[in-house]
Amino acid sequence: MDSEWLRRRFTGAHPIEAVHDDGSPSGSGLRPAAVLVPVVAREQALTVLLTRRTDHLHHHPGQISFPGGRVEATDVSPVMTALRETEEEIGLEPDHIELLGELPEYRTGTGFRITPVVGLVHPPFDLTLDSFEVAEAFEVPLSHFLDPGRHQKHRMEYQGRMREYYAMPYGDYFIWGATAGILVSLYRFLDGAR
Repeated sequence: MDSEWLRRRFTGAHPIEAVHDDGSPSGSGLRPAAVLVPVVAREQALTVLLTRRTDHLHHHPGQISFPGGRVEATDVSPVMTALRETEEEIGLEPDHIELLGELPEYRTGTGFRITPVVGLVHPPFDLTLDSFEVAEAFEVPLSHFLDPGRHQKHRMEYQGRMREYYAMPYGDYFIWGATAGILVSLYRFLDGAR
């Protein structure tokens, strides 16, 4: 797997089945958001750049996430939201990002509908983390997420209902919820594009 392999997968892309939190609300009342799914073109292998949110945040404190956030009135598209939020949160400038495409919207039980924007990130680059929002940034080999044997399903009670969610632990990092669900969408897309 290299950059060219990934580009070819997004050429002539076909629709894939969306992945959602089990029991997530449908549609209109959800707040629109967008994230960048940053796949880094390292010489050795493709990696995925992730962040760990700070512990004091109101939404999803301490969780592993993609850079991104709510759509603002000035954002003309989910792509613009993802790029703006990525630069604000981790200092990754858009000129390092080659946009490849979007994955299906991901709806969360916490009230968001997220558009995942996949981008190929070209090193070298320096990150400047927003210390209010981001505790750390780290990379995980893309191959880890493309191994279906690592896709775990868990259950928990949330607001009086049992919910199922994906998890893909990596070392000391517990990657779960929307982030893992979006990674499952990426896996399904790349697997179906073979």
